[in-house]
Amino acid sequence: MKKIISYIIIGLFLPLFFFSCNGKKDKGMRTDTPTSGTIQFVADESFSPIIEEERKQFEFEYPKAHLKPLYIDEVTGLQMLKDFKTCLLITSRKLTDHELAYIKLKSNIIAQSFPIGYDGVAFIVNKENNDTCITVKDIKRILTGEATNWKQINPKSKRGKIEVVLDNVRSATTDFVVDSILKGKHLGGKNIFTAKNSKQVIDYVDKTPNAIGIIGSNWLNDKRDTTNTTFKKNIHVMSVSIKNKATEMNSWKPYQAYLLDGRYPFARTLWANVVDGSKALPWNFANYISSPTGQLIIFKSGLLPYRGDIEIRTVNVKR
Repeated sequence: MKKIISYIIIGLFLPLFFFSCNGKKDKGMRTDTPTSGTIQFVADESFSPIIEEERKQFEFEYPKAHLKPLYIDEVTGLQMLKDFKTCLLITSRKLTDHELAYIKLKSNIIAQSFPIGYDGVAFIVNKENNDTCITVKDIKRILTGEATNWKQINPKSKRGKIEVVLDNVRSATTDFVVDSILKGKHLGGKNIFTAKNSKQVIDYVDKTPNAIGIIGSNWLNDKRDTTNTTFKKNIHVMSVSIKNKATEMNSWKPYQAYLLDGRYPFARTLWANVVDGSKALPWNFANYISSPTGQLIIFKSGLLPYRGDIEIRTVNVKR
C-alpha cells in the first residue's frame, strides 16, 4: 500500500509586516514603549500553547518588556477589546467593519486586524478507539445530533453512545464549529458537552473510550518530535475525509502540509486584533508574531505560518 505523504519547507526571510494606526497617546496611564513596560493582552484559550511560545521569545529578546497574557474565551476577549480593557486580542476571527467603526467612534483609534498563522480544528478520540477515519458528513451528523451512537458511524463498533466535548461554549473553537462546519446550525443532542479549557478536553477523552474531543491542533503536537509529524501519544487524532466514505487513503490529519494544500478541511486563521493608538508594546508584540522570527516559532510549533516562502515536497512511502 502506498500513501503520498507531504511535508513542507518554509523560508522565513521576508520583511517585517508593520501597521500604523492613528490615535492619541494615553495620558497618565500607559508608560509602555514598543520594547519595554508591562501590559496585559488577551488570547482565546485554544491558542495558548503557540502564543506562550511567542511571548517567551519576545520577552527574551526584549528583557524590559513584560507581557501578561489572559487566556479566556473569544466572546469575553472581544468585549474587553471593545471596552478598551485590553489593546490586543488574538483569536480566530478579525474585527468586523461594524466593530472597527465602533472603536473608531469611541476612541478615535483605527484598529487593525491582521493574520498571523493557521491551525486546524482537530477531532480526537481515546487511544483504545481505532475508528480514527471519519467523513465531514458524519462529523456534521454527530454535531447536529443526527448520529448519537458509534454504530451509526461504524456498524461494527461496540463503543455505544458518542459523547462530544468542546473546550468552552464561548470559545473560538465552538464558534468555528457552528459557523464554519455547521454553517450556522445549532449544536444538537444531549450528548454534546463543554469543558472549561482544551486541557480538560484532552483529559476527558483520555479517560472516556466513547468520546470525541474538539480542540485546536496546536494543543496536540508532541514536542519530542522535531519534525512536527506526530501528535500526543495518549489520544488518537482523527483523519478527516471529504469523500462519502472515509478510508486511510483519502483522510487527512491537521498536519502543516495538509492545512496548506487544503486536504484537511477544517483549517482556521489566527488573527491579531490591535487597538493601540500609541503603537507601543501591544502593537509591537503583534507585529513580532508576523516577523520572520515569530513566523518561524509558529512553523516549529507544528502550525502553518501566514507569511513565508513555502515549498511542498512529496515522497512515496511503501508499506
